[in-house]
Amino acid sequence: MYPQQIIDALRHVRYPGTGKDLVESGMLEDDIRISGFEVSFSLIFPKVNDPFMKSVVKASEVALQTYVDPNIAVHIHKKYKVENQKPKVDSPHVQARHIIAIHSGKGGVGKSTVAANIAVSLAQQGYKVGLLDADIHGPSMPKMFHTEDCRPFSVEVDGRTLIEPIEQYGVKMLSIGFFVDPEQAVIWRGGMASNAIKQLIEDGHWGELDYFLIDLPPGTSDIHLTLISELHLTGVIVVTTPQPVALVDARKGIEMFRNEKVNVPIMGLIENMAWFTPAELPENKYYIFGKDGGKALAEELKVPLLGQIPLVQSIREGGDEGTPIALQVGHPAAAAFENICRELQN
Repeated sequence: MYPQQIIDALRHVRYPGTGKDLVESGMLEDDIRISGFEVSFSLIFPKVNDPFMKSVVKASEVALQTYVDPNIAVHIHKKYKVENQKPKVDSPHVQARHIIAIHSGKGGVGKSTVAANIAVSLAQQGYKVGLLDADIHGPSMPKMFHTEDCRPFSVEVDGRTLIEPIEQYGVKMLSIGFFVDPEQAVIWRGGMASNAIKQLIEDGHWGELDYFLIDLPPGTSDIHLTLISELHLTGVIVVTTPQPVALVDARKGIEMFRNEKVNVPIMGLIENMAWFTPAELPENKYYIFGKDGGKALAEELKVPLLGQIPLVQSIREGGDEGTPIALQVGHPAAAAFENICRELQN
C-alpha cells in the first residue's frame, strides 16, 4: 500500500455537509501512516459535535476496505477546526477564551493526571492550550510531560522581560518545578507561594489561548484566593474519587467556590478511579473505591457530571513516563478525556 491509494479511496466518501468528497473538502490531514496492513490518518471535522462524524468515519473505513484491501485495519483520528475567534481578555495577564481551574478537596485523587490529560486532549483537537502548575509544594507537571530537565528562558516582548513557557504535546506550560531542585522540598510560607504563582501568571509569555488550565493544589489555601483575585475564572472543575472520604472534601471544595465571596461557577465534577478494569479483562469493572459516589454527589449538588474515568494501568504508566494517555487517540482511556472535553465545549 502507498498513501495515494488511501487518498484515492477517500475520494469516494462525501461529506454530507458540503456534498464534496473528503479530499476536495480539505478534511484529510496530511498525516497518513502505513504499517503492513494497518493505516492511520486524521479527518478534520468542522466542529466537535459534528452530526455526520460517525457516518463519515464508518464510510471511510468501508471505502478503504473496498478500494484498497478488504483486510486493511483502519485507525482514524478525529480532529476539529477551531473557529478563528480573537480570544477575549479574561484577565489583565492572560488572554484566553476560557480560564479553567482544576481542583480537588484532597490529594491523591488524580487531579494532576486529569489536568494533564484534559490539556493534551484539547491540544489534540486543535485548540491553543496553556497549563499552569499551581501546586507549589507538589509540582508534578514536569514529570507528567517528560520535561523535568527543561528550563524556561526569558524573552523580550514589548519592552518587558517575560518567561517563555515550556511547550510539549502542543501545551504551553509553566511550573515551579522548572525552577527548584526536584530532590528538595519546597518549604515556603503562604505569601511566598502566592507570589511565585502570581509571577508565573504575570510574567509568563502565554500569548493568545483558547484554554488556560490551572492545576490547583489540593484543599483550600492562600493560593486559591490569589488565583481568584488575579484571574477572571470561567469556572472550576472538581475532581474526586467515589470513596466517601474523598467526597466529603469534594463537597467542601464545591461549597467554597460557590461561596458568595468567591462566586466561581462550577463547570462540573469528574469522578476519577470510578472502577478498576484490568487490561486482560477489558469488559470487567471492579468498584474498588465504591460505586457512583461522584455521580451521586453531582446529582445532589446539581452540578454536571463531566465524566467517570476508570482506574487502568495505562493511565498511571502514561503519567509516570511523561506521555499522557490522551496522546493515544483511540485508546478507551483517552476517549474518556475526549468526552470530558466535549462536555466542556457544550
